[in-house]
Parts: sequence; structure tokens; C-alpha cells
Amino acid sequence: MSGGDAKKLVRSPSGLRMVPEHRAARSPFGLDEPPWVPDKECPRCMQCDTKFDFITRKHHCRRCGKCFCDKCCSKKVPLPRMCFVDPVRQCAECALVSQKETEFYDRQLKVLMNGATFFVTLGTSDKSELMVCRLSNNQRYLVLDGDSHYEIEIIQISTVQILTEGFTPGGGNTRAIGMILQYKVPGSEEVMQMKFIAGEDFSCNKKLSAAWLAAMHKVTK
Repeated sequence: MSGGDAKKLVRSPSGLRMVPEHRAARSPFGLDEPPWVPDKECPRCMQCDTKFDFITRKHHCRRCGKCFCDKCCSKKVPLPRMCFVDPVRQCAECALVSQKETEFYDRQLKVLMNGATFFVTLGTSDKSELMVCRLSNNQRYLVLDGDSHYEIEIIQISTVQILTEGFTPGGGNTRAIGMILQYKVPGSEEVMQMKFIAGEDFSCNKKLSAAWLAAMHKVTK
């Protein structure tokens, strides 16, 4: 593993985490561990108001840091946004959010990192270039490779507009055929624009391109 992407195993009160050695290499989708509500400040469950005692023990949700009884904080769910190695205890509300995010990590991020092929137009140019577009392994950059090479930092992306076709007044299905991406140039307030269109000559890649665009749309949310 390259130095920039190197990771280390750390132990926190919440569990084991595999985190980047350098904070600058963190994924833009990551979350910091929340501070735990101090035990002395939560004499009762913050969900059902059950009083804690020798029998009813308190537990902290690893996502929100609040105090709950075992009944209200019994689920152990993967929490990839905090880089936990194993599923961790979460309250019911946080567990639902984490379950949805796990699907995103397991599916959409893998699609983005595998990449897809598009005709890319920069700014107001009338010329397009065939490029392979993918998310970098550290999830920090959108990498475009063709005759040219671009790397766009995910946190600099301001707007993603998905382009579709196939809509009919009768309610026919649409499909994603491209997107318009706007992003800021680091160190400047200048906003750049790129247009991505799936190539019609690559019918075998249409499904892959549509899946990649759908995943990109979820990233922006």
C-alpha cells in the first residue's frame, strides 16, 4: 500500500477502527466519532426514559454518543463511515441510517471505483474526449483518464446534474445518459464545468455507465 493511502489500526472506547495514517488522506464520506454523553449526565435512557440502576445498564450509541438502555440500543450494525472493523452498538434511529449507508459503501462506491467510459467536454468547448472516469481508491478524487488526465477533489464538487432521456407523456421510463459537473478550482473561486455523455457506440457499456451515473447521484446526497 502506498504511503499516502497507508492505514493503521486504532482502538477507541467504541471499538477497533482502521483509519488512514494521515488525516489529509481521509475519505470525504467519513465521520468523526462523537463525544459520549457523560454517565453522570444521563440517569435515564434518552429514548424510553427508563431509569438506570444496577440491573438496567446504560449503553452509548457509537454514532450519536447518546445514552440508552439495552432495549433501545441493542443492535450492532456496520458503521463504515467511522472506519469500524466490526459492527458496533447503535440506537434504533442511528442503526437505520447506518444500514442505508452500508448499502452505499457495498454497492455504489464499488461501482464508482470500478469506473465507466464517457465522452467528456470541458467548459464551453465544442470538442469532447473519450475518458475513463472513476473514483480514486481513497475516495477523495474523481479521476479522468484519456489523452488528457484530470483529478477533481470530491469536496470541491458543487453541483451534479444527471442528464436523462426516454421520458414520454405517458409515463415511460427514463435512463441516465450523462451528467453536468461543476466544481471549484482549489485556491480559487473559479467554477469549472464538465459534461459527461455515455458513448452511443459502446452499447455494452450503457448499463455500466447508467449504474455509474446513478451511484454518482447518490454521492452528492
